[in-house]
Amino acid sequence: MKVVILCGGLGTRIAEYTNKVPKPMIPVGDRPIMWHIMEWYASHGHEDFYLALGYKSELIKEYFLQYRNLNNDFTVNLGTGQINTHKEEVKNWNVTLVDTGIKSMTGGRLKRLKHYIGNETFMLTYGDGISNLDINTLIDFHKSHGKMVTVTAVHPGARFGKLNLKGEKIISFQEKPQTGEGWVNGGFFVMEPEFINLIEDDETILELSPLEIAASKDEMRAFLHDGYWQCMDTVRDRENLEKVWQSGNAPWKIDSNKS
Repeated sequence: MKVVILCGGLGTRIAEYTNKVPKPMIPVGDRPIMWHIMEWYASHGHEDFYLALGYKSELIKEYFLQYRNLNNDFTVNLGTGQINTHKEEVKNWNVTLVDTGIKSMTGGRLKRLKHYIGNETFMLTYGDGISNLDINTLIDFHKSHGKMVTVTAVHPGARFGKLNLKGEKIISFQEKPQTGEGWVNGGFFVMEPEFINLIEDDETILELSPLEIAASKDEMRAFLHDGYWQCMDTVRDRENLEKVWQSGNAPWKIDSNKS
């Protein structure tokens, strides 16, 4: 299944890093957080990625163009230019990089990918949040209810999009309420292609009218995830993720012997 990752925002709340690199390229350990997200999807068998780029898109393009050299040891013959790679890390990921505009909002970025998505069910997430979510169980849940959208609901603080639930049914979707407790939007969506028709143009914010309309039409369900989830909105968030990663017990870390 295709995986869309929103990678184009300005990341103004973590400007200490994003004045140099786009938010998805901020490192956790020795890899960008974007890589950790993709590695998690790939560990569940999903390796067809579509990155919606915007701010500093050239840095993300350069990262993937140079991926093999950046992540492997190699010998280069300066006379012939021949490169021999040692202990090569092999990734079978297919990565499509699409410039969706500097000023596009989250919904607009997704709409610009409509041609690439086609008529298939697809997954969507943000380029700054990581989890130990079971991706394939999420997909099975989406297929079971037959609605247009599944959103993963998580239990962090109250600064994210609030989901008012009745069981699995979403009664309303409220983006980033000032107060509130309970389940919130953790990203990691599964969507039917018809959802893109609810997006008007580049200025459409995914979390406002499109998801609000889907909820009002009873076309959304929530997959409740009680496990690990963390986004990287601030420097403190990034430091916490780094601390977890360096502990060696990060909940999203893939056992290289099994991957």
